[in-house]
Amino acid sequence: MQPANAILVIFAITYLSIAIGHIPGLKTNRAGIALLGAIALMAFGGVTTPDAVSYVNWPTIFLLFGFFVISAQLCLSGFYDLVAGAIAARLDHPARFLFILMAASAGLSTFLNHDIVCFVFAPVVGGALLRKQLNPVPFLIALTIASNIGAGATLIGNPQNMMIGQIAHLGFGQYLLWSLVPVIFGLASAYGIIWWLSCKNLAAAPSAPTASARPAYPLNRIHTVKGIVILAITIGLFFTSLPKEVVALTAAGIHLASTKFRTDDLLGLVEWPILVLFMGLFVVAGAFQSTGLGEHAVHWLAQAGFDLNSPVNLTLTTTVMSNMIGNSATVMLLLKVVNLSQPYTPYVLALANSFGGSLIVIGSVSNIIVVQQARNLGIRISFWDFARLGIPVTLAALAGMLVWLALWV
Repeated sequence: MQPANAILVIFAITYLSIAIGHIPGLKTNRAGIALLGAIALMAFGGVTTPDAVSYVNWPTIFLLFGFFVISAQLCLSGFYDLVAGAIAARLDHPARFLFILMAASAGLSTFLNHDIVCFVFAPVVGGALLRKQLNPVPFLIALTIASNIGAGATLIGNPQNMMIGQIAHLGFGQYLLWSLVPVIFGLASAYGIIWWLSCKNLAAAPSAPTASARPAYPLNRIHTVKGIVILAITIGLFFTSLPKEVVALTAAGIHLASTKFRTDDLLGLVEWPILVLFMGLFVVAGAFQSTGLGEHAVHWLAQAGFDLNSPVNLTLTTTVMSNMIGNSATVMLLLKVVNLSQPYTPYVLALANSFGGSLIVIGSVSNIIVVQQARNLGIRISFWDFARLGIPVTLAALAGMLVWLALWV
C-alpha cells in the first residue's frame, strides 16, 4: 500500500473509532485510540520519528500541562471546595442560587480547567440540593452548560481554545474582547431557558445522598492565596509578548517547588489522558495534512456549494462534529483544513466548539463528569434530561455568536 493510502486508512479508522468512543473488543478510550493511531502511522504509514515530533504542537502541550498544575494546586489548597460550599449555602432562593451557580462555574472556567471545576462542584452542589429536597438535575446540567460557555471566553478556558490560540497566533486580549459579548449573551440565554423550562419541576423526593468518592480538600488559606496570586500574574503576563507556554510552565514550576504539596499529588490531578489524546491527534492530523487530501476535500465541498470557511457552515460543522467525535478531535482536524488567515475563522472555531459542547451529554468531557458524579450521589441525568435543556441553549448561544460576528464584519 502506498504511504498516502495507508495514512488515509489509518486516519479514517482512528477518527471512526473516536466517534464510536472505543474499539470493539478492547478497553481502549479515545486517548488510547489516538495514541494507537499515531503508532500505526509510524509503523505502517511511513511517518518517521522526526515527522511525528514535528507534527506535535509542543507549545500547546506545555501550556496545557502548566494550567493543569495551576488548577491542581488550587484544588489541593481547598479553593474549589470553598467556592462550591459557599454556593451550596445559598439554596433558600432557587432562582438566585441558579444564577450564582452558573456565574461562578462560568467565571472559574474562563481561566481554569473547567473539567476540574465540574468535578469538584457537582458532588457538593448535588448533595446540598438533595438535602434541601430540590430537584438537582436542572442545576447540575446548568453547572456544566455554564462551564462550557464560560470556557469559550478566553484562549485558556479549555484545551481546544489553547490549541487554537497557539496555532492561529491569536492575541489573548483581542480574543477576550471579541468573545465577551457572545459569551455573556450565551450565559444569559442559558439562565433564562433553563429556569423557564425547569422552574415548575424543582421539587425532589426526599433522599439521602450517597457519599461521593471524591476527597474533600480542607482550606489552606496561605496556599489558596498563593495559587490565586500566581494565577492572576500568569493571566496578566498573557497580555504581554512573552510566550504563553513559558509563562504557564514557570507558574507550574513554582507550584511544583512546594513546601506543602507533594509532587505526586499535584501530578496526580494532571489530566494525562488529555495530553496523550492531543499528542496522538497532532500526529494523526499532521500526517493526514501531509497527504493534501484535506485541502482537496475542502475544495470539493466548496465546488459543491458548501464553503467550510463560511462562518455559518463552520459553526454548523464544528457543532455537529464535536458531538460525534469530541471537540478535541474536531478542532484538531478543522485546524488543518480551514483558512486561518481569515480574521474571524479561529474565533468562530473557538466559540463554536465551546458552545457546541452543551448540545448533548457526550458533547463535552465536563458533561460526562457531571453525569458520573451525579450517579455517585444516586442522581440520574438521562440523555433526554440533558438534551431538552442543552439543545435550545446551544442554538441560542450559537445564534448570538453569529449575530455578533455579522455586526463586526
